[in-house]
Amino acid sequence: MLHTVRSNADFDRQLAAAGGRLVVVEFTASWCGPCKSIEPKVKALSRKYQDQAFVLRVDVDKCSHVAHDFRVSCMPTFVFIRNGRKVDRFSGADERELEYKMSKMAKNLKK
Repeated sequence: MLHTVRSNADFDRQLAAAGGRLVVVEFTASWCGPCKSIEPKVKALSRKYQDQAFVLRVDVDKCSHVAHDFRVSCMPTFVFIRNGRKVDRFSGADERELEYKMSKMAKNLKK
């Protein structure tokens, strides 16, 4: 599932609704070229892992408090959260790294 976060409160609601599922937070910006280039891969992975993960897209210009809380300084940045706790993160439009991390964490959820 892919959800575009509309506000800081929306982010908190979506995180709470995820329960024990993996949450992948994609920090992005409308003006960011690398963010636009990885967008199709993010959408595809959100469908592939829809039973194991929520993908939350956060525009750093619209939800600056969330970006600040996660100390995001470049885009795209991906933060992986499970049970309300950050378990991993990386920055950059690296499709292979994103797929590897989502695959690895999805397998861990099935155990």
